[in-house]
Amino acid sequence: MHDIKMISETEAKLSAHEQVCAERYEGIQKSFANGSKRMTKIEYLLYVVIAAVLFGPGVAGEFVKKALGL
Repeated sequence: MHDIKMISETEAKLSAHEQVCAERYEGIQKSFANGSKRMTKIEYLLYVVIAAVLFGPGVAGEFVKKALGL
């Protein structure tokens, strides 16, 4: 009888652990998605900075206007 109680207790702890890990994993996935959006923005900003350094600020400004459709 003691073994059955021990197995039930272990299963309950494992189930709770799996639930907590699933919540953490979901949070990590959301962080990755948000980080991906931020990295895309940073990438575009870097392109503008590279254009400004290579071609001058006037050309970079025109590039940004064309890219944004202004």
